[in-house]
Amino acid sequence: MNSLGILYPRIGESPLQELTKNFYLEVSKIPELRSLYLEDLKAAERGIYLFLNQVLGSPQTYSEEGVDPRLRMRHMQWEIDIKMSVDWMNAMIQALDKVPLEQEVREEFLNYFTQVADSMINHDNVA
Repeated sequence: MNSLGILYPRIGESPLQELTKNFYLEVSKIPELRSLYLEDLKAAERGIYLFLNQVLGSPQTYSEEGVDPRLRMRHMQWEIDIKMSVDWMNAMIQALDKVPLEQEVREEFLNYFTQVADSMINHDNVA
């Protein structure tokens, strides 16, 4: 289990809901990221909320609903370059800044989200 797997009891449901809500508010402001979502962002918000619940050590609802938790594989359908990864990370940082978290918890999130953003890069957009 990664170190995130013990964070849910420390942060609880409300801050995690706030984080996911704030993240998709930021995503909606970035056309390149927003274009990845055909549906209303509420469905995506629920998905990342359930995913993070599972990653943080809460119930496995995300997997129980039949969603594969392997993020990189699920995102291969899109060309994700460094700029998009940076945009995603900036949106997540903006969202984190709006949620009151202990510094140690915030650092755990930043480390994890940096790894996620870096691992999603699957395209070198060099012209």
